[in-house]
Amino acid sequence: MRFAPEPLVLTRRKRVSRWFSVPWLLLVGASATLGEVTYKDWDQPPHSYFERTPTDRFSRLKAQLESGAVSLDRTSEKGFLHSLLKLLAIPASSQMLVFSTTSLQLNLINPSNPRALYFNEDIYLGFIPGGRIEIVSLDPELGGIFYIFDIPKDGGPIRIDRSTRCMNCHAGSDTGYVPGLTIKSVVPASTGGSLDSFRRELTGHGIPLTNRFGGWYVTGAGNFTNHWGNLVGDLTGGVLTTTPVSLGARFNYDRYLVTSSDLLPQLVHEHQAGFVNRVVEATYRARTYQHTDPGGLTTEHREELDRQAHGIVRYLLFSDEAPLPPGGVTGDEAFKADFLRTRRVVHGASLKDLDLNNRLLKFRCSYMIYSPVFLGLPEVVKRRVYEHLGHALDENEPNPEYKYLTPAEKRVIRQILRETLTDLPAGW
Repeated sequence: MRFAPEPLVLTRRKRVSRWFSVPWLLLVGASATLGEVTYKDWDQPPHSYFERTPTDRFSRLKAQLESGAVSLDRTSEKGFLHSLLKLLAIPASSQMLVFSTTSLQLNLINPSNPRALYFNEDIYLGFIPGGRIEIVSLDPELGGIFYIFDIPKDGGPIRIDRSTRCMNCHAGSDTGYVPGLTIKSVVPASTGGSLDSFRRELTGHGIPLTNRFGGWYVTGAGNFTNHWGNLVGDLTGGVLTTTPVSLGARFNYDRYLVTSSDLLPQLVHEHQAGFVNRVVEATYRARTYQHTDPGGLTTEHREELDRQAHGIVRYLLFSDEAPLPPGGVTGDEAFKADFLRTRRVVHGASLKDLDLNNRLLKFRCSYMIYSPVFLGLPEVVKRRVYEHLGHALDENEPNPEYKYLTPAEKRVIRQILRETLTDLPAGW
């Protein structure tokens, strides 16, 4: 189905049947390999989320920001935002604009005042003109750490609050009941409020692009319009009517750092969020099992951690990646340059090398294997991940589950990992 410039009218019953039937079942089946959620104890021992001192990068900077030891531009909202992103090594080119009211500051968000999101591999920042700065910083052991604070005015101090309200969404069913990342796809009303939602409780590159971007502005998509971005809706008498909205027509780009909400950062963001949630869930599960089984893991718990590791490896190797639109993706040049700036190169190849024709990456093993959340995996899980990964990349005994990877691609991935990871098992 394509969205034409004129309003699109769909009944709720027809839309659910058409959009969710096959993709939804496939994704549920794929996610089931991660195991059924059996606990909601992220704030209880042994995790004690709020009692433990976080060690993520933003938490380590917090005291310096509040004391003024780190100097930031105080001349304007944009000046402050730009200097903060620079301090956090987050590229402005990662900007994504979302106008659905899926944030704590929902009263400020609408198509005329979208929320801007910026990110790198371990920190995600939200900015709304006239609002507060939102931070999600990834801790290797605890997952997402959430902060919110005002942009200081008149030379006043920065006061950063650890948010608890964020946990209502960021530690619920959307994240597997661990502190993680959420990405909503909704049909918003013209005021920003959500009329309906898609891809519930799912994140990651396996979600069909036709179910993504609802409530988001999307640029750089070319002829690809078969998605829910750039639309507002009206629900009357059980009939949902959607109308296109164009970027810049309802707001002034001068309030933001760049004049785009490019498709490529949104694809990268989705991939990273899916990775983070799977790895953080495995971390919490392993810690729970080691706490409840101090004498050694039970057979059931060992099998569950094996399933977790298998799911992480499938995700690392893009087993269920949704194909890109016909003709591929061009991608914003500034974002591509910023993204590739942190490549780890082995004989001219890197896990960050982009493909963008049929898939996101040239070598299908995620660069997020270098991220703090992965490096912080409990050894009992990481050892299993490396074992599964080694078998998946074995050229001598090919695993049919990974037959989409050519021998040459496996060889390059294995070589890169051997020369860039320091904790691979001996003989790997």
